[in-house]
Amino acid sequence: MEQAPFTVNASTLVDKHIATVLVVDDTPENLTLMGALLRDHFMVKVANNGEKAFKIAISDTPPDLVLLDIMMPGLDGYEVCRRLKATAATRDIPVIFLTARSDPDDERMGLALGAVDYITKPISPPILLARVNTHLALKATADFLRDKSAYLEREVALRTLEVQAIQDVTIMAMTSLAETRDNETGNHIRRIQLYVKALAERLRNHPRFEAVLNERMIELLYKSAPLHDIGKIGIPDSILLKPGKLTVEEFEVMKTHTTLGRKAIEDAERRLGMRVAFLNVSKEIAYSHQEKWDGSGYPQGLAGDQIPVSARLMAVADVYDALINKRVYKAAFSHDQACSTIVKGKGTHFDPDMVDAFVSIAEDFRSIALKYPDPERTRVGVRSAPPGCCAQLIGSKRCVARAC
Repeated sequence: MEQAPFTVNASTLVDKHIATVLVVDDTPENLTLMGALLRDHFMVKVANNGEKAFKIAISDTPPDLVLLDIMMPGLDGYEVCRRLKATAATRDIPVIFLTARSDPDDERMGLALGAVDYITKPISPPILLARVNTHLALKATADFLRDKSAYLEREVALRTLEVQAIQDVTIMAMTSLAETRDNETGNHIRRIQLYVKALAERLRNHPRFEAVLNERMIELLYKSAPLHDIGKIGIPDSILLKPGKLTVEEFEVMKTHTTLGRKAIEDAERRLGMRVAFLNVSKEIAYSHQEKWDGSGYPQGLAGDQIPVSARLMAVADVYDALINKRVYKAAFSHDQACSTIVKGKGTHFDPDMVDAFVSIAEDFRSIALKYPDPERTRVGVRSAPPGCCAQLIGSKRCVARAC
């Protein structure tokens, strides 16, 4: 076919060193003609059948655009296009049908399969090059935006991980600072996190709690749990580490660890200059985990559902851990004794439904305790309760957990 002379503004073309055009046609003369037409402007690859074209497209060096004939033996152009668009690695390669079939139905079919353009033979070289250039430019823009989007997603994910890591390190640093005041707590922080998470997951489908204990809330509980006793940093050593029974006055000072904890977190939040979800949960836990279901707890004397769910969960977890581990003021309870004590506190100290949930997963609590013991200082489930200890005092104003 005789071609008319033409000129093209090279500045409008995509750089030929990065733009590769695959020409697919079963007629050698057409491949030669198109190669001569395109080679001055683009890298050109050719395929004389559909199978070969598809192999080139899915290779390690795929083309940037495909000029595709329709009428070919074996795989025709429609089927090649269909396969390209159905394959993740090639679906974004623009396909231009270049064919002698000029029926509108053929064009509709080609565009419906995902082709970006449909050019009939005989071709006009300037029009062909203009359209190839346009679609390569569109693809380059789309690739750039796609790469930019992927880059931004990676950056956001990285920054999110960094923020989470900073949060976690900050929590652990604050908590460890408080725990150094009472060096017998060992793995208490880790155990408390896992107890609270296990109990929350057990209750997440309970009618009373399903609206609160969603996946996000359970994550916040897990993250916030270590800050429950942050207020202990403000309690004098003479009281915090006293091996014997606290006086009434000393116990009043000990009780202030709840308000001190909330204030410490509020101060941190103020310095941050914004509200943070996990700190809100941390404030609830720090302030209210010593409240009791029957209203006899502190600092506010809240009762029943007035007590935040987060604090009710922490109450069970914290008392269990205090019971089974040795402290300066007590020996360790056995697991069974601790369970019995918590059951006795059902409806008085603890939310009844939470006690039922605890009983159903008590072995999970035991497993957590055994996996993260306080080194050399505690043997979970070995020691018996000393006379007159928390098993008898669970309903009173004070129990073996010292701050109850």
